[in-house]
Amino acid sequence: MDKGSLIGDVAKDLGLDTRRLKSGRARIVTDDSSDCAELIADKGILRVKKRIDREALCGQTSPCSFSFEMVLENPMELFSITIEILDINDNAPTFQKKEITLDISESAVLGARFILGSAVDADVTDVNDNPPIFDKSRYTSQVAENNSPGVSVGSIQARDADWNQNARVSYILEEGTVNGVPVSSYVSVNSESGVIHAVRSFDYEQIKDFQFRVKAQDGGSPPLSSNVTVKIFIQDKNDNAPQILYPVQTGVSLVAEMVPRSADVGYLVTKVVAVDVDSGQNAWLSYKLLKATDRALFEVGLQNGEIRTLRQVTDKDAVKQRLTVVVEDNGQPSRSATVNVNVAVADSFPEVLSEFTDFTHDKDYNDNLTFYLVLALAVVSFLFVSSLVVIISVKVYRWRQSRSFYQSNLPVIPYYPPRYADAGGTGTLQHVYNYEVCMTTDSRKSDCKFLRPCSQSVLMVDPSSTDTMQRVQKEHDLLEDSDSSAEVRPMF
Repeated sequence: MDKGSLIGDVAKDLGLDTRRLKSGRARIVTDDSSDCAELIADKGILRVKKRIDREALCGQTSPCSFSFEMVLENPMELFSITIEILDINDNAPTFQKKEITLDISESAVLGARFILGSAVDADVTDVNDNPPIFDKSRYTSQVAENNSPGVSVGSIQARDADWNQNARVSYILEEGTVNGVPVSSYVSVNSESGVIHAVRSFDYEQIKDFQFRVKAQDGGSPPLSSNVTVKIFIQDKNDNAPQILYPVQTGVSLVAEMVPRSADVGYLVTKVVAVDVDSGQNAWLSYKLLKATDRALFEVGLQNGEIRTLRQVTDKDAVKQRLTVVVEDNGQPSRSATVNVNVAVADSFPEVLSEFTDFTHDKDYNDNLTFYLVLALAVVSFLFVSSLVVIISVKVYRWRQSRSFYQSNLPVIPYYPPRYADAGGTGTLQHVYNYEVCMTTDSRKSDCKFLRPCSQSVLMVDPSSTDTMQRVQKEHDLLEDSDSSAEVRPMF
């Protein structure tokens, strides 16, 4: 573009009024490399300040652009402006050499071709006519279960035959679900490198494989893209121990297998059944006899878990036989589980019942006894400590009460029991009388003896003092016995 050519209406694009540009003393701030535009503030437009050569400014970089800032005052405002330069076909192709010398043999056949070398065009007249192409039509990858989130599980790669920006490829994980869950919760794809990362830890027993699609998109306008399918296989690890299905181990009842004393060699006693939820060799199980009451009497099949007799059962063999069988898988390292098998060598059920009672209750009894002993010790200790705390608290309380009593300076106010008469003689009855009733056994009449009044002490309190005086009132009246059974008369 020539100098003075219109670039754009900056006031309109930024939503500003030309009066604001004038009052704010609008100006642009730029460096020398991008000093290609000027601001006409009264019109709010940008114009070409000097001739712009895309190839000189950006070379082969695409897209080509330069940026600057526009500043306004009162109040201070700052706007960033970017101008993109579009390429035009203003350069002719040129050869690197102006003169090329070819040596052609006289025996050259008709139609033979000779390389002249490549011509170079300074314009990036490239058209985005090639989509990215993956180097594989389908990708597969494997990851061991119990992996750490974020670990790399594979990568993909695509190439674009176009030039510059049109050849720039980015990778996008397409939307999808795995077992009803968004695939983005399983994996992520690096948009630049195409490396695939696990988002979660995988469990082979829950999911053995899954697949998703990834899109490769170039940077052209409009962009072109292609897709590819990626399948992830989860590798099993030996993370599960064998599970015993039979015999069932319960703490409530005891299961015992009966073997008659007439059993011959190879008699099938029972079979230990176990499974392993792992796969492959991790699920291969082997059975071994770990402990036995009589190891010479029984054996366990290595592959099938069958327990059989090794010899003829005799009367000398104990009725109670206990075998401990271990089940191991073939993983590295291997995992195992053990099971106890109770065997009764007897011909009748009552004999088995009497002999095996101890098997069921001995352990439970010992466990319960220990529990109750510990519980009793804890209760006694608690009661002892509690009693000790209560006794100490009571003694401390009484000690504090006694100190408070002796240290108090308050006057003592006497208490008058109800049977004391007042000293002023204003009461209606100044003496306290005791009556003794004598009942006859041969009549309904009662003989009462009127006794003399009891001696009493009268307390007198001086209102102005806390001192007390005691006065003794002597009795002066004599009472005579009365034979009257109808009434009793006091005499004063």
